[in-house]
Amino acid sequence: MAESVVDADLLDRGGVGLTIHGRRATITLDRPDKLNAQTPHTWQALREIGRSLSAEIRVVVLRGAGRAFSAGLDRRMFSPEGVDGAPGLAALAERPTEQSDAEIAGYQQAFSWLREPERVTIAAVRGHAIGAGFQLALACDMRVLATDARLRMAETGLGLVPDLGGTLPLVRAVGYARAVEICVTGREVTAEEAMRIGLANQVVDPDGLDAAVDALVESVSAPPEGAVRETLSLLALADEAVDPEQQLAAERAAQLRRITELAQQLGVVR
Repeated sequence: MAESVVDADLLDRGGVGLTIHGRRATITLDRPDKLNAQTPHTWQALREIGRSLSAEIRVVVLRGAGRAFSAGLDRRMFSPEGVDGAPGLAALAERPTEQSDAEIAGYQQAFSWLREPERVTIAAVRGHAIGAGFQLALACDMRVLATDARLRMAETGLGLVPDLGGTLPLVRAVGYARAVEICVTGREVTAEEAMRIGLANQVVDPDGLDAAVDALVESVSAPPEGAVRETLSLLALADEAVDPEQQLAAERAAQLRRITELAQQLGVVR
C-alpha cells in the first residue's frame, strides 16, 4: 500500500501528527500544552495532509492530544507579530483585499477537504472544541464526543465571524435559529446537548472514546469503497441548500470586514 508522505518539518511546525494504519489515517493536533490551539502553520499542515493522502485511505480520524480537542486560535494571532512568520489578523487587514481573501481561502482548504466524498472523516472530541476547534469538528462527516466535550463558537464575541467553513454545516445540523443562538451568544454546548440537537453521532465516557471511534471506523470501512464514495456524494448533494463555495467566499468577505474594523479601532491601520 502506498504511504502518504507529508514533510515532517511542516507537520512539526503546525503541531500536527499523522499516522497511517492500513486504510486509516489518524490526524492528531499535538500541542497539548496549548490545548491544541491552531495557527496558520496548523492549517498549512492540515491542507497538505489532505492533498497528500493516498487514494487507498478510506477513513480519516481527527483528534487532539491531551485533555482538549482544540481551544481555537492561538492568541498570538491577535498580536501584530503573528505566529512565527505567519500573518496575524492585523496584517491581513493591511493587505489588499484580493491578497487577504486568497490567504483566508487557503486556511479554509485545511477544513473543506474533510467533507470531500473520497473518504469518511470522523472527529474524536474530548474537552474543549472552541472556535476554530469547533469548526474543525464540524468539517468532519461524523463526530464522536466524550462526555466532557464542550463546544463553543467564540468568534462573534471576539468581534470576528466563523470563517473556516463552520457556518454551513452548523446550520445544516441544528437549523438556522439554533445556529444563531450558538454563534451570537457564544455559549457552551455540552456533549449531551450536542447529541440531542444533532451535532454528535455518539457520546461516550472519555475512557471509551478511542474504542468507540475504532468501532465506528470498522463499521464504515466494511461496505465496498465505491458504494461508500457514491453514497457520500449523494448525501452531500441532497444536503446542499447553498453552494458551499459561495458560503466560503461569504465567510471570507465578512471576516475581512471584521478584521479591518478591529484593526482600525486599535489604530493598526487607517
